[in-house]
Amino acid sequence: MREIADRLRAWNASGTRYAVATVIGVGGSAPRPPGAAMAVSEDGEAVGSVSGGCVEGAVYELCREVLDHGEPVRESYGYSDDDAFAVGLTCGGTIEVYVEAGPVPDAGLAAVSASEPVAFAHVMPHASAPIVVWPDRHLGGTGLADVDAAVVGEARAMLDGGRTGIRSVRCRDDLDVFVQSYAPPPRLLIFGAIDYASALARQGSFLGYRVTVCDARPVFATTARFPDADEVIVDWPHRYLAAQAERGAIDGRTVVCVLTHDAKFDVPLLEVALRLPVAYVGAMGSRRTHRDRLARLREAAGLGDRELARLRSPIGLDLGARTPEETAVAIAAEFVAARRGGTGLALGRTDGPIHHDDHTAAEVA
Repeated sequence: MREIADRLRAWNASGTRYAVATVIGVGGSAPRPPGAAMAVSEDGEAVGSVSGGCVEGAVYELCREVLDHGEPVRESYGYSDDDAFAVGLTCGGTIEVYVEAGPVPDAGLAAVSASEPVAFAHVMPHASAPIVVWPDRHLGGTGLADVDAAVVGEARAMLDGGRTGIRSVRCRDDLDVFVQSYAPPPRLLIFGAIDYASALARQGSFLGYRVTVCDARPVFATTARFPDADEVIVDWPHRYLAAQAERGAIDGRTVVCVLTHDAKFDVPLLEVALRLPVAYVGAMGSRRTHRDRLARLREAAGLGDRELARLRSPIGLDLGARTPEETAVAIAAEFVAARRGGTGLALGRTDGPIHHDDHTAAEVA
């Protein structure tokens, strides 16, 4: 969608009718990923691509048909590599496309062009424009309150993780939702190149975070020791975090985990971290270490009660964890709970909704 957003906005401005075909699923050696899109105007102009040329002709005709009758269509293409040339899908594999009539909401297209975090939720096979979802609001809907609430919650969760894909609509067995997310994945910054960091990097990658491991000791901070991290940085932790904040690479979804439990690293790092608008700051160590750390942060760094109250330490939920892997689960469970508004309690001991979807965000008129 990103590469055709400006053209769709121009069609919107001129009142040109069009249909959009979006790749919603792929298999094998399909050439374009989910989210790739092609649009066809009522004048016959085509922009974008769903297959790099393999089945573009068939999808073009499908768009023309949708423009004629107005009903959305979900279609699959592709066979094995042995006969791919015979059907035109020369790369083999499979692709599934969803074609719906426009217009795509202009506010959503503007957000894509401006590189804002935004998601498009296509409720299939509902004949309505995609619901546009931002972190704090949404635009449009199906007119079915229960469906819209579930879809917006699911889309916001996927946007938060920078994910694109098909999900079932929890309240309706006959509907699916395809969510296109336009946002980088959230960051997990792990400070301290220890065995617990390796397990946490693996857990963070599994949860969809972009994982960074940072340590000032080059002998420990190596890619060989942290194969699941997206990057391994050799630098003083507080200096690296401050530089990332200055670059604008830290946001309200960022998770900071301090595993060094060494005052010469912890105190200057936490002095920076607790003054940043991040989602979570946790620090490893015993309760005695935590008390000593708080005293140092008050006296040496001048942090107040409000800033210190943000520090999660000892880090993680009380799972009785002992191994690095169990500890990683406990830490991840705590920052997921913080991010989603969960209690951290066993569900059997709570009342109310299981999924903490935010349905109170303002809707754009």
